[in-house]
Amino acid sequence: MSSLSRRTPTRNLLLFSGRAHPTLAQEVADLLEIEVVPTTAYDFANGEIYVRFDESVRGCDAFVLQSHAAPINEAIMEQLIMIDALKRASAKRITVILPFYGYARQDKKHLGREPISARLMADLFQTAGADRLMTVDLHTAQIQGFFDGPVDHLLAMPILTRHVKKHYGKKELAVVSPDAGRIKVAEQWAAALGGAPLAFIHKTRDPRRPNESKANRVVGDVTGRVCILVDDLIDTGGTIVQAAEALMADGAEDVVIAATHAVFSGPAVDRLKNSPAREVIVTNTLPIADDKRFDKLTVLSIAPLLAQASAAVFEEGSVTSLFKS
Repeated sequence: MSSLSRRTPTRNLLLFSGRAHPTLAQEVADLLEIEVVPTTAYDFANGEIYVRFDESVRGCDAFVLQSHAAPINEAIMEQLIMIDALKRASAKRITVILPFYGYARQDKKHLGREPISARLMADLFQTAGADRLMTVDLHTAQIQGFFDGPVDHLLAMPILTRHVKKHYGKKELAVVSPDAGRIKVAEQWAAALGGAPLAFIHKTRDPRRPNESKANRVVGDVTGRVCILVDDLIDTGGTIVQAAEALMADGAEDVVIAATHAVFSGPAVDRLKNSPAREVIVTNTLPIADDKRFDKLTVLSIAPLLAQASAAVFEEGSVTSLFKS
């Protein structure tokens, strides 16, 4: 038998990063004790994107990390091009890491003649050559079903609840959902915080006016309690700040805002700085520029979760076990 036929193939985990959030990719690489694969990437004069990896990727287990930060369409396109390059360079398996999944809020039709853009996103990644998706705190869990392959839906809640327990665990707490649609998530938070009571904000929203809603009233007893106001993301900050104001007006002792994704569009930072919230806790699934940081803001790293999940996928282990208490 020749030496070639006796050779045992070695598996190789390689981490690739787009240009949207290289700091997070480097954190994940450090935890995995590997280096981010050197990549040449630049824009042509007309805005087209060029990507080439500076070392061989043949037969590797590729993990492609890109958070869909603004300008979001450029971030998405760059990641699709990276996946295509890996497929054509004979990567064995391609896992796409989306700390923040772009277009996740467009997961169903509210009005006639609207797209379901979250489904289109899944189709694009599959067509490009992705074998698996890994993402954090989807806007709705049903998006997992849009991708015809494995989806690892990671939860930032344990990272956020650890911080809340450490700093507010001795207070009388209430967990508050900013709308009725997030009640299930709030229930999970309440269980993680030792059975804290639940409340939610009744609000109205006009589907023709995006990023606008009106907090009408608090449903539940929050008097004298520190309210942990939980959501998956903060975009312009209007909904979450109105909810915080409604809670304080209803007799809450204090309000702490906790959200996974700090989108922070437009007036978000000014609204949050001037809100009655004591603290705003987010993760670094998206890059947060220095001019968008403020005294009340606490940023927790999602990198340990992404690194553990990547290692579990590479070693054919259980990702679900990461969330067992």
